[in-house]
Amino acid sequence: MPRIARGLADKQTYHIINRGNRREAVFHDKYDYEKFLKLLLESKEKYDIKLYAYCLMPNHFHLVIYTNFAESLSQAMHWISSSYVRYYNKRYNLSGHLWQGRYKSFIVQEDTYLLVLLKYVEANPLRAKIVNDSIEYTYSSAYKRVNKLEDKLVDDSPIDLPSNWHEFINEIENKTDIDSIRNSITRQSPLGDENWRYMIAKTHGLESTLNPRGRPWKKENE
Repeated sequence: MPRIARGLADKQTYHIINRGNRREAVFHDKYDYEKFLKLLLESKEKYDIKLYAYCLMPNHFHLVIYTNFAESLSQAMHWISSSYVRYYNKRYNLSGHLWQGRYKSFIVQEDTYLLVLLKYVEANPLRAKIVNDSIEYTYSSAYKRVNKLEDKLVDDSPIDLPSNWHEFINEIENKTDIDSIRNSITRQSPLGDENWRYMIAKTHGLESTLNPRGRPWKKENE
C-alpha cells in the first residue's frame, strides 16, 4: 500500500501526532515530560515555528504548530524526535526505535475548525478519563492557558478563543467533530470546510488523502 503523501506547505497550521512504538509509554515521569517540553521550546527558537497547543500523553503527543516554511516543520520534528530518542535511550539504557514511525500531520483551516482542534488536543486527558477536569493535567497547554500562567512555549492563537475556555474544553465533544479529526489523523487529510479541503489538497498534492479507501469501482464497459 503506498505511503500517504506528507503534503508539507508554507504558512500553514498543522496538527502533529506521534505514538510510542507498539503504543508503549514514552513518558514515565516528570523528567521525561519536562525534557520533551524543553526540546519543544528550543525548537521554536531554532526553526522559527509557533506552537498553539500541545498535550503530552503517556504514550503519545499532540501538537498544533504554525510554520512559515514547510521545511522548518520537517526539520523541527526530526530534531525533536531524534533528540528525545537519544535522551530516552541513554536514561533507560536502551537502544533502537522509540516512536512507532514518522509523525502524522495534517493542515487545518484557521477558523472554527482550528477552534475545535485546539479543544480536541487540550481535552485529551479528560476524554481518556485520566482526569476529571482538563486543567488538572499538567502536561497540556490547557493548564497554563486557563490558569493564565506565563508560558513561553505557547503562542497566542490566531483566532479568538471563547472567554469561558475552561468550561468549553470540559464540555462533551461533538462526535462528528471527533470523527472528522480522527479521519484527518488517519488519512493525513486537510481539516476544514469542503471547498477549502479540496483547494488545499489540489494545491499540495493531497488528493489521495480525500479519496475513499480501496480500489475504485470499474465501469461496466471497462
